[in-house]
Amino acid sequence: MASPALFSAKPSKSGHAQRKGNAAAPRIRFSVIGINHGHIYGQVEAVKRGGGEFVSYYAKEPDLLEAFAKRFPEAKLARSEKEILEDSSIHLVLSSIVPAERAPLGIRVMRHGKDYMADKPGITSLEQLADVRRVQKETKRIYSIMYSERFENRATVKAGELVKAGAIGKVVQTIGLGPHRMNSATRPDWFFDRKHFGGIITDIGSHQFDQYLYFTGTTKADIVASQVGNINHPQYPKFEDFGDVLVRGDGGTGYIRVDWFTPDGLKSWGDGRLTILGTDGFIEIRKNIDIAGRDGGNHLFLTDQKETKYIDCSEVALPYGEQLVNDVLNRTETAMTQEHCFLATELALKAQQQAHKMALKA
Repeated sequence: MASPALFSAKPSKSGHAQRKGNAAAPRIRFSVIGINHGHIYGQVEAVKRGGGEFVSYYAKEPDLLEAFAKRFPEAKLARSEKEILEDSSIHLVLSSIVPAERAPLGIRVMRHGKDYMADKPGITSLEQLADVRRVQKETKRIYSIMYSERFENRATVKAGELVKAGAIGKVVQTIGLGPHRMNSATRPDWFFDRKHFGGIITDIGSHQFDQYLYFTGTTKADIVASQVGNINHPQYPKFEDFGDVLVRGDGGTGYIRVDWFTPDGLKSWGDGRLTILGTDGFIEIRKNIDIAGRDGGNHLFLTDQKETKYIDCSEVALPYGEQLVNDVLNRTETAMTQEHCFLATELALKAQQQAHKMALKA
């Protein structure tokens, strides 16, 4: 597991660019293959902030390509995936292709001598995970998964700094809540089929497992209990709209709840929350909205033995993109260790596989 020290929220020399969203001077060249989820925009921006030059992209869907090309005019449309994979000047490939296709693509990328950053879920089955682990070990390439609820949330980055500094003592438990709004009319067909997205815990829950491992320092863990259900969307029989998990590890315990029940009355796609319980205090993060409270997102509340205070995280730098670029150049693991990346995915996949199927009374 990556040490919290590696995710310090203190700005580096490029901290100003990170805060303002400007790109750092290019240090690597990168491309994109597959843009099926909108998270790819954040992935590209993170690497650009960190010093990546966006060179080229490829996707099969003309309707998705039009908006993407307008957003990133500096990059060119490649004629094929092969053109990117065989371009020896490309260091890193990003993707938000359909989730079940991300691991096979990542294997092809690594076998072509390039590093890879996938949107979450980066892997959708234990069989895929075994294949990815084997090829990553063989090629020594980076297989990174963009756990954006931590990497792209300034309050969560700040919480890492506070926990590292001992602000709440030893962490005992994390409670991660990941509610989302459906927006059914805007979703593609693959979104409603488990074989494509892996299940709700595999998908959304991977964020929560990443944060659990990171804040508790856990390196070995077991799934105590998990459950999933399709409570309110019978028109999509292969979909899941609720899941929760109890996990126990050598660094602490965790509870995870994910769902697709965010009502339209909320001024955000979801009231994402993270509570970090320590022996000397606790931190609560409201990632996207402070309902009936302060405007915007990235809200952090710290309670210790002396006081309760609110911490403004609006100027906290986002270090993941820069750290990943550094890792590509230096063959290091400062953004996230490979084992942490895989363990977060493994736990989500096991929780999904073991989950009790819920059935509520009508």
